[in-house]
Amino acid sequence: MLPFYVLVAVFLLCKSLGLIGLPYFEGWQSSLQAAVAAMLLLTASAHWGKRRPDLIRMVPPAFPRPDWIVSATGWLEIAGAIGILFPATSKAASLGLALLLFAMFPANVHAAKEKLTIGGRPVPNLILRSVLQLVFLAAVLLAGK
Repeated sequence: MLPFYVLVAVFLLCKSLGLIGLPYFEGWQSSLQAAVAAMLLLTASAHWGKRRPDLIRMVPPAFPRPDWIVSATGWLEIAGAIGILFPATSKAASLGLALLLFAMFPANVHAAKEKLTIGGRPVPNLILRSVLQLVFLAAVLLAGK
């Protein structure tokens, strides 16, 4: 849930900055791009920290080298966070991030079915996780529009 809270909080903060006169954040898209970037940097940080073993356990057993998959998806999240911020790359980053979210969803299904934890906290149930995934998907697609 923390990535969702970060997405919403950073979006509202950036929109507030736009309302008080910071021109970059006057529109909704730049605020959403900053929010998506912040969310992705937060989620990417878990790929190498103390939560890494939890993420590795999330990878379904059918996939080889879960440690490599966790590292690769973390680097892709970082690349997407950077790419979403620049007009020249935001559309490509948006589409790439949407594909990444689809590709990572089986890990979320596996984690929910196995009732795994991340950092000692239970992962959201499959219904909530699916709704969050749709919100994240909408956010990355709208940010790159």
